[in-house]
Amino acid sequence: MSTSIKKPTFSRAINSDFPRTLRNRVNTYFKTNNKSKKGNATMVVKTIIMLSLFLAPLILLSTGIISSVWLLFLLYIISGFGMAGIGMGVMHDAIHGSYSKNKKINSLLGHTFNLIGANATVWKIQHNVLHHTYTNIEHADDDLNAPFFLRFSPHAKHYWIHQFQHIYIWFFYGISTISWITTKDFIRLKRYRNMGFLDKKYEYKKALTYMTAWKLFYYSYALLLPLLIVPQAWWIIVLAFLSMHFVTGLLVSIVFQIAHIMPSTEFPLPDKEGMIHASWYSHQFETTSNFSPKNKLLFWLIGGLNYQIEHHLLPDVCHIHYKELTKIVSETAQEFGLPYHVKKNIFHAISDHIKMLKHLGKKQMVSMV
Repeated sequence: MSTSIKKPTFSRAINSDFPRTLRNRVNTYFKTNNKSKKGNATMVVKTIIMLSLFLAPLILLSTGIISSVWLLFLLYIISGFGMAGIGMGVMHDAIHGSYSKNKKINSLLGHTFNLIGANATVWKIQHNVLHHTYTNIEHADDDLNAPFFLRFSPHAKHYWIHQFQHIYIWFFYGISTISWITTKDFIRLKRYRNMGFLDKKYEYKKALTYMTAWKLFYYSYALLLPLLIVPQAWWIIVLAFLSMHFVTGLLVSIVFQIAHIMPSTEFPLPDKEGMIHASWYSHQFETTSNFSPKNKLLFWLIGGLNYQIEHHLLPDVCHIHYKELTKIVSETAQEFGLPYHVKKNIFHAISDHIKMLKHLGKKQMVSMV
């Protein structure tokens, strides 16, 4: 492992009966209701809708019949919503292995992330391994690893500019996916190799080659083809392309950030021996927050990620089941004296996220809990 990201360990003595109790209750729910933990026809329909929402506007642009500037921007923005839907509601489950019992189907649909310009290999390490295991732990959760002008942890170095981050951060959320498809994936792939991942013979070179090929393919159909065919100035087409990514970046960033960078969530540090004095399950409750539990439309649109607690505890369960499992999870948490953070709607969650950004922007940090 690199010295930049360390591997803390969690206590196994605290709430040691919780995981078995929760798993037994969840398994009983699925057995009693004769349901699979994986996806069903609902996921298939969602996959078709999100892929169509992303691809159909781009196909239409490639026909050469679009000449209106406003229609050009509209089609790209619609495609951006489809891109966000693929990322949150299709790829996310597939890479976690919760979309299907069939590993080949999970792998195939996980590659929809490559289709939208990002990279499944990098995401699996960053998200599945580092973020899910070490949520909100400085130097271990790579989601906290931000440019110097952004501060997501009270333990990160403070700069004077952070006092304004709650104002300018929305721009950087918007361009986050542009960063993914250009430089960030390459930087992270190399860094993860240095950390000990991708250590099999030729594994790194193979991943780098596939990544490059996929990105070239993405740029070819999402940008180059419209540049060659759409009868508009190149800079207008590029701006429309960027607007697509801005929509995606803003949506995805907000959904993931309001689940963890909140006044109610913790940012624990390991002791000198690298120990976190909480069990892994306790840690997930302390560092994660739900929002909008009653909003069925939002639940469908963002792949159930408003139930982040359920997702972190049960990543092998498809998101379509989260709202049925929330009662089991919350009641079991209460029984074991664990916190269960939830905001009643997304606007309250965003408001609290802004408060946390302001708090993190202050040089003198004080507890908000």
